[in-house]
Amino acid sequence: MAGPVTRFDLLRHGEPHGGRMYRGQRDDPLSESGWRQMRDSAASQTNWTAVVSSPLRRCADFARELASQRNLPLLLDTRLQEMGLGAWEGRSPAELARDEPDRLRRYRRDPYSVPPPGAEPLADFQTRVDAAWADLCRDYRNGEHLLIVAHAGVIRAIIVRVLGMPPEHLFHLRIDYAHLTRIHIDADGAAQLVFHNCGVGVGQG
Repeated sequence: MAGPVTRFDLLRHGEPHGGRMYRGQRDDPLSESGWRQMRDSAASQTNWTAVVSSPLRRCADFARELASQRNLPLLLDTRLQEMGLGAWEGRSPAELARDEPDRLRRYRRDPYSVPPPGAEPLADFQTRVDAAWADLCRDYRNGEHLLIVAHAGVIRAIIVRVLGMPPEHLFHLRIDYAHLTRIHIDADGAAQLVFHNCGVGVGQG
């Protein structure tokens, strides 16, 4: 493999305040447990050269702390926000399973065709994440080691693009709180998924 390899670490935020729910773009901060999960996951990683984050607090608060502590450049990119979930934002899986079981089941199977009421269309979400990812791959191509602090949906969308998966298979990928996924991009732009969903954080939602 000729030329430098750039490493992209995708780190999901830790547990937010309020517990498990369909959160979407609701801007909840990290819980105490979430802060601990994030700090523990980052503790053994020492080679990051820059940090990029969603502007939502459950990502950006930690990204700011880490960048400040390690004197790293920080970029907040609105395109890395979680997918907007419309009327489902703030509702728990148990509530939806009780109140809208058929729609929830169909959404999990085919999010393109059965989105939550008022939600951001999945195609639009994939397009904006694709644009952010393309810009990052263009701007960081000289052997950097970039940390991207984002959401489960955003990380899934990037992996879907890298692996050439159908976007409707988004939910086939498990992304746990404060877990890391690493992607290498070589000098020719070829991508390789190195590892996925590794770390010390636990939990979902």
